[in-house]
Amino acid sequence: TTCMYDHNSSNNMKLCRHSCVLASIAAVPCSAFLPNGIRKLHNVSTPLVSNKLNSLAKSANKFRSTQPLAMGFFDLLSGGDSALISPEKALPGRQQKMRNIDGAKHYITGKDLQEVPEGFEVAVFANGCFWGSEKGIWRLPEGIHSTAVGYCAGFTPNPTYEEACSGRTGHTEGVRVVYDPSKVSFVDIMRWFWEAHDPCSGMGQGNDRGTQYRSGFYYFNEEQRRLIEASKDAYEKQLGKQITTEVAAASDYDQYGGLWYFAEVHHQQYLAKPGARPYCSAQPQGVSLAPFEEWCPEELQEKYKPTLPGAFWKAHAPRKGCSVVSSPNEPIKVGGW
Repeated sequence: TTCMYDHNSSNNMKLCRHSCVLASIAAVPCSAFLPNGIRKLHNVSTPLVSNKLNSLAKSANKFRSTQPLAMGFFDLLSGGDSALISPEKALPGRQQKMRNIDGAKHYITGKDLQEVPEGFEVAVFANGCFWGSEKGIWRLPEGIHSTAVGYCAGFTPNPTYEEACSGRTGHTEGVRVVYDPSKVSFVDIMRWFWEAHDPCSGMGQGNDRGTQYRSGFYYFNEEQRRLIEASKDAYEKQLGKQITTEVAAASDYDQYGGLWYFAEVHHQQYLAKPGARPYCSAQPQGVSLAPFEEWCPEELQEKYKPTLPGAFWKAHAPRKGCSVVSSPNEPIKVGGW
């Protein structure tokens, strides 16, 4: 089957090229891996051969289980389930910031993606593919000024998506949250982070493997550090296995140009846009973080007490299977629980 694309669209060319590489291995049409919007745009109607893909996935998993030290083809595509690259071996990057990010507005809130209003604070974390990670946060009922996806905790200045996915920049796909602490607590954002993925999965999340999918939370002050580490210890005991989440100071990355770089505009709020494919590989464990009073340092409890009630979490907490992709795009209404 011929994969048709618009020669004037670099994004379509990349998608086509990636789909054809996958298709050649899976022995299915290129269109099986193309987004619906591009299939419709170019009248590519060949259906997805799901049975063939399921068989391929099972074979790949069987191969990994018998040869754990070998890197499979799908691992190569996603950067590999390997060790983090060293700074001296990372790609050089560039001085120019991401194109079209200046003036970009949040697709849901309409706010400028880069601005941080006076009195607002920033949280940055990574917990798998950033599409679903971002959506869970922008849906919180109050206090979220903006969310954005990008590349964090790496060594290459101003990386592109392709560079980050190669595993040669050291970045992980992350989410930047600008929020009003008087309306939503840092603790609520942090709880969503823990419960929305498997923090024990090492260099990857679900089917997405590689250092660019590693779990991480990056703090901007000492209080954030204490809250992250205290909740991590509590959640680790609840899960009964070692949490591999990277916890580091944002300032650790100043020597590499900074902790955070915005991703391409088409990745921002991707799951809310027409034609988006509902993809998410996060693996929520279905375990609620222990009550705040049980793990939070006593002297921080008044300042950081949760703003979201237990009824909210009972109704809207992340569920196993990454349910966020099928959730409405609009923020949850206050009292809607």
